[in-house]
Amino acid sequence: MIRTIEPSGADIKRIATGIPMDTPVTMLNLLRFREQAAYPEGSGHAPCSGREAYGRYSALAQKRVRDVGGEPVFLAEAIGRFIGPEDERWDEVLLVRYPSMQAFLQMISNPEYRAETVHRSAALEDSRLVVMKTPEGGMGV
Repeated sequence: MIRTIEPSGADIKRIATGIPMDTPVTMLNLLRFREQAAYPEGSGHAPCSGREAYGRYSALAQKRVRDVGGEPVFLAEAIGRFIGPEDERWDEVLLVRYPSMQAFLQMISNPEYRAETVHRSAALEDSRLVVMKTPEGGMGV
């Protein structure tokens, strides 16, 4: 299994060129936490669990999300797998809505946001981030 935590330059280029910048998007985050956060040596961050490190990241990231007009819309603990590879499990599912693809890219390019991702990287064993077009009029079903 390939573990993915950070976007590559190719990932960013693909969504920046493949999705119109004015498209409202909702990001589906699938998160698997490390048992113990893996901060870089000498970072000065107190030892904690991956879930606690992600909480540190979330507290900071929510402000950045709101700064670009976004909002978290759903957070839940994942409790089981119905369809999918047997060795794939997720701890949390998060939906974050952004007014546009441009707003999302603006947020992730913010140097303050980038500095705060140290907590996210330390927290996660694996993740997925799926870009979805937000239906007109909100979340819709």
